[in-house]
Amino acid sequence: MWKWIHQLGKPERLYSLCGRFVPWFAIPGVASLLLGWAWGFGFAPPDYQQGDSYRIIYIHVPAAMWSMGIYASMAIAALVGLVWQWKIADIAAMAMAPVGAVFTFIALVTGSAWGKPMWGTWWIWDARLTSELVLLFLYMGTIALYHAVDDRRMAARAAGILILVGVVNLPVIHYSVQWWNTLHQGSSGVLQQAIDPSMRTPLRWSILGYLLVFITLTLMRLRNLLLQAERHRPWVVELAAKGGRKA
Repeated sequence: MWKWIHQLGKPERLYSLCGRFVPWFAIPGVASLLLGWAWGFGFAPPDYQQGDSYRIIYIHVPAAMWSMGIYASMAIAALVGLVWQWKIADIAAMAMAPVGAVFTFIALVTGSAWGKPMWGTWWIWDARLTSELVLLFLYMGTIALYHAVDDRRMAARAAGILILVGVVNLPVIHYSVQWWNTLHQGSSGVLQQAIDPSMRTPLRWSILGYLLVFITLTLMRLRNLLLQAERHRPWVVELAAKGGRKA
């Protein structure tokens, strides 16, 4: 196992592995999303209270879940980068950041669209909404900080520290509906146990689809960041030369 992990530390090897894995995640990811959305929007029954407006959960809930899951993954990568000085971990964290920011933005927009018919307003400074907005700022701040410093090592270190500090916001998001009196509905459980099976199954497919799409986009971004970081290395120069000859 350690030998395999050691191989991942080699940028050339990791670049190749990411390229091989992309279709294996992309195709099931798109298929899972299409299945979950088609089932949820077309065949799941309407909610007895919210009617058809609840169907936005098939977009909102997976985005909100993985907005936190991606940040937690970034924190693990940042910790590894800071403690063990593993450059690949720093690059992996930055590969995830824009994807997590987009998921967070989707969660906020769809949450506002869902809140309008439920609460009568597009936005309210509810604890769950506010902490999710803070998460978006953390993503954006991490990306901006990383690109604001010319020294890549120092940039990765500063961004990693910000990521780790921001971890305290994750339990605030998750437990906000329990800690404070909020308008946001309570949790449906880690496995969505509180949701009727006819609505829960397509939701789970959507959650799986979001996860696989996240992995796909991260692998693609990781390949690009590896090329940027190693652009002066012989293997990148050789790869570019091969690409030029094929063109």
